[in-house]
Amino acid sequence: MSSRTLTTEGVVLRSIRFSEADCVLHLYTLAKGRVGAIAKGVRKTRSRFGARLEPLSHVELLLHEGRGDLHTVRGAELVRSHDRSRTDPYRLAVGHIGLEAVLRLFVEEEAQPPAFHALTRFLDLLDGVESELPARPALEPLALSFQLKLLWLSGYLPHLASCAACGDARPLVAFSARAGGAVCRECSTGALPVSEEGFLGIRALLEQPLAGAGGLGLGEDARRQCLRVIEASYEEHGGFRLRTLSA
Repeated sequence: MSSRTLTTEGVVLRSIRFSEADCVLHLYTLAKGRVGAIAKGVRKTRSRFGARLEPLSHVELLLHEGRGDLHTVRGAELVRSHDRSRTDPYRLAVGHIGLEAVLRLFVEEEAQPPAFHALTRFLDLLDGVESELPARPALEPLALSFQLKLLWLSGYLPHLASCAACGDARPLVAFSARAGGAVCRECSTGALPVSEEGFLGIRALLEQPLAGAGGLGLGEDARRQCLRVIEASYEEHGGFRLRTLSA
């Protein structure tokens, strides 16, 4: 095998049509982290692996590194298709939140196995989530837990043990993304109000495995506060908002 050819597991984060038959893919791989690739001819009816390269798919990839920015997909074998999530509107919406979070937080071609394994675990668990339409997918506990863990892996773990602004162990009443965590009343100017229940929910979602997120019994208010904390962290540390969270 050529030194410019790589075999690795990967997850398809996004697929963009390119020319009549090709697609440009955003992939998150075990071996190289975030990778861009072109899959030639995948939109043809007789394509050997077009259906295997849809968003949410967990695949074993054969990639060739060309001279440009994009790798070329030379082969793709399904590890898990996640059709159960792709064909259910609620699960699909939750899945797209997770994919977009990875897409925006991990932009470098740099292997981060913990992030890759968290992504594949998220997708495996998503197949078993009960469909809750017309519930808002952004408030799904699995999605909230996954995003908090991604922030942790990205180096943006919110400080929740004491006031992130002054360091005192006073009661915490708000969240300041700029300060990097929870803040006391004296330091809460301009911060997001968060209740005790909200902070308990955030801690639980961070500390519990992804598989336990749905069993925490978080109320809607706590989930909404957690979502606001996540969105504030994205805006402060990454300068972006997730389009999928507004759906």
